[in-house]
Amino acid sequence: MHDTIVRTGQPQDMPITMEMAREVARENGIVQMDEKKVAQEFWPALNLDGGIVGIIGEDRTAPEGFILLRVARQWYSSDPTLEERVAFVRADYRAKKGGRARKLCEFAKHTAETLRLPLTIGILSNQRTEAKIRLYKRVFGEPAGAFWLIGATTGAAYGDPLQND
Repeated sequence: MHDTIVRTGQPQDMPITMEMAREVARENGIVQMDEKKVAQEFWPALNLDGGIVGIIGEDRTAPEGFILLRVARQWYSSDPTLEERVAFVRADYRAKKGGRARKLCEFAKHTAETLRLPLTIGILSNQRTEAKIRLYKRVFGEPAGAFWLIGATTGAAYGDPLQND
């Protein structure tokens, strides 16, 4: 068994990052994915320009998951924050040992601490939501709010969503 390590994504990871982004959209999207917009989010972060991508797996052809973090600003301030845009572990690796989702959360927390930026991170999902909340509470502590979806269900943009819990 190998150790689960989150490495910093690089420009050559763009094709596989886009492939995983499509998987996320099919599984959790509430609207259709815009490939150009997604590429515009990832490319700067893969170049460490206003963001960072953490990727699980050294093999660039078969990564196990990723997290996209971007430097952003709240609507009321010019001060930078670090904003998680998406965290994803591929389905084949979710039940395996290694705590991949936890490692992605820890990567986000460490990045925010290193940059000395507040981190906003959350869960927007109708699948396995309670388990995700328990994990985030273990890593980050108590949440500061909640999300509601009106007129949408995660995963519904690409067909029937997964079974809700």
